[in-house]
Amino acid sequence: MKPIGGPPSDVEHIKLESNYLRGALVETLSNPITGGLPEDDNRLLKFHGSYMQDDRDLRSERERSKLEPAFQFMLRIVAPGGVATPAQWLVMDDLAQKYGNGTLRITTRQAFQMHGVLKWNLKKTIKAINDTLMTTLAACGDVNRNVMSGPNPYQSEVHAEVNEWARKISDHLAPRTAAYHEIWLDGEKVVDSKVVEPIYGPVYLPRKFKIGLAVPPSNDVDVFSQDLGFIAILEDGKLAGFNVSVGGGMGMTHGDPSTYPQLGRIIGFCRPEQMIDLAEKTVTIQRDYGNRSVRKNARFKYTIDRHGLDWFTGELHERLGWTLEPAREYHFDHNGDRYGWVKGYDGKWNLTLYIQSGRVHDTAGYPLMTGLREIAKIHGGDFRLTPNQNLIIAGVSNAKKRKISELAKQYGLTDGAHHSALRRSSMSCVALPTCGLAMAEAERYLPLLLDKLEVIIDEAGLRNEEIVIRMTGCPNGCARPALGEISFIGKGPGRYNLYLGAGFTGDRLNKLYKENIDEKEILDTLEPIIHRYAKERSAGEHFGDFVIRSGYVKAVTSGLNFHD
Repeated sequence: MKPIGGPPSDVEHIKLESNYLRGALVETLSNPITGGLPEDDNRLLKFHGSYMQDDRDLRSERERSKLEPAFQFMLRIVAPGGVATPAQWLVMDDLAQKYGNGTLRITTRQAFQMHGVLKWNLKKTIKAINDTLMTTLAACGDVNRNVMSGPNPYQSEVHAEVNEWARKISDHLAPRTAAYHEIWLDGEKVVDSKVVEPIYGPVYLPRKFKIGLAVPPSNDVDVFSQDLGFIAILEDGKLAGFNVSVGGGMGMTHGDPSTYPQLGRIIGFCRPEQMIDLAEKTVTIQRDYGNRSVRKNARFKYTIDRHGLDWFTGELHERLGWTLEPAREYHFDHNGDRYGWVKGYDGKWNLTLYIQSGRVHDTAGYPLMTGLREIAKIHGGDFRLTPNQNLIIAGVSNAKKRKISELAKQYGLTDGAHHSALRRSSMSCVALPTCGLAMAEAERYLPLLLDKLEVIIDEAGLRNEEIVIRMTGCPNGCARPALGEISFIGKGPGRYNLYLGAGFTGDRLNKLYKENIDEKEILDTLEPIIHRYAKERSAGEHFGDFVIRSGYVKAVTSGLNFHD
């Protein structure tokens, strides 16, 4: 099929010539002259779950010393629905200490992320991850990524069923190439290159693809931000099936109106046993019709918007050989986490801990990583990474609850109750110093900005009011900033675009309010709006709704008018 908009991009050539993701990785990984990789191999490495990065804090110093950049590698580990066993947690902790930078990060897609791995240690690290029955394959790259699912096991037994479907979809859409096992696990080399990816083909997808499963009334996975979203429909307490949403996505490019965030649109209802077939056929439509010429316009949302929702639905039904049923009623009332101890339907306990920006490490006075390590040693349930970068110690027995409570208290692990609701509702991406795309700080700066915003929040009497606030260092959307009631997207060092007005439950995009502003202007801008919200809001009115009603920004009804 002829690519949309012109000849295939350079990445398409790299994938085609890679022999199903092998390329020259074996040779370049063993090159002792450099700690980095050529860019073509770095592109392929993403399919294997890793990005090459360098410490940007050290760039100038190393350049002056005539040294190559401080190359290191980020590893991302697939964990469908964010579920990991205590044994897996301990392995990740050990590898972070042994080969990483001594920290772990819970991503906004419920996956583990490890930073600071040197090239020489990549193979040992990936093999150890595989030995604990996890994988980095397809955690990045132009394939389906980690499948998200509501992680709160205490709400109903349906959550366990939904999470199992997330795992099945993840397994079904995983790449079938033997390259991963050959390169990282010393698997037998497949000499006859007739290996065919039954779903992806030799060039995989035009860009990454994301799937999320939500269980109302919680939209914690931000289901409308997903390329493909499933909204669980319960009838008489049982899982009847899912409403299907298509065409969501967060990334854009500053100054390019042809790029924009978009929300998924509901096209119908399917039964649970139809999900895998539907997911596969949706992926193949994007494989066949996605833009392979211009990568910034290659996401599924642009395919949908270019051809139209009716076209997609017709194409989907033709490939399926069956027709979606009409969408069913549902209701979301929040997209955040419920913190603290809660007893589940099965009589077991679940402790949701607040983790600032998902970063698990020990700091002076707060040995978070050590505390979680000690809990993992005795815990008999599982760990659940939430879409909001927090952590649930799930499935705690009555017998273990007291001991885990004592360990949490001993190490100062917190449900965040002493923080403002604003801080507990915050998310950020990694940004500087390791992300090569970052234009401004995010993870390191957001807590400092929150310190100052909390003074305003307290003065306004809003300390316990949930306001969804998000910050990213660039417009690629890793912390889903287009769905923040207040969001900051990095524009340059110390400067951000300020967006307002997203829906509290993740059902409306926000809109640009002020561009390229520094901290002083951020605080000067938000202070009167926050005080006015405190005085003039209607009963139960959320901040995003208030700023639209008050005329600060217009409601965004579609990504197509995001830049209007």
